[in-house]
Amino acid sequence: MCGSRQSGEDVTRLLVRWEGGDRAALDALMPLVEQELRQLARSYLRRERSGHTLQPTALVNEAYLKLVDQRDARWQSRAHFYGVAAQLMRRILVDHARARAAEKRGGPQAYAVTLGEADRVSAQPAVDLLAVHEALEELAALDAQQARVVELKFFGGLTIEETAEALGVSHATVERDWKAARAWLRRKLEG
Repeated sequence: MCGSRQSGEDVTRLLVRWEGGDRAALDALMPLVEQELRQLARSYLRRERSGHTLQPTALVNEAYLKLVDQRDARWQSRAHFYGVAAQLMRRILVDHARARAAEKRGGPQAYAVTLGEADRVSAQPAVDLLAVHEALEELAALDAQQARVVELKFFGGLTIEETAEALGVSHATVERDWKAARAWLRRKLEG
């Protein structure tokens, strides 16, 4: 999630105004965040099976509708906003995968994602999106912060610094949690 410091400050300022009920702030916010939301959607969909029926624009639109409904959100920063957007996109994709699996006979269909670095698609073996989701839910029960770090880094594409900012913890804590969570998820998903 790259962008200038100024645009990050602009996004945060608009989020605070939107939170205060200023609808014009939301209208001004969307052009600033749309490109990054599309990049996030493309990143998600690159990890999916080929021929996925959702397109990045549709994923962004569905996430946007859910973001607009976030009436009780207390936007802390640009990183917090993108973290929430990533979480919403993940849930949309999981719901989509569940619906597709329910349509199929013979069990759930695998949706390919990788457990490599969050900012690039790696050559790691592909895993089932629903399995990743279930494993992440299990990790959240054991260590909610580690699960949140995975969600922000892997699914949200945030940097270590942005993740630390969104969670209100140190850079070192995020690195430690990211390493531990990836190892736990890898063990869980591989066997």
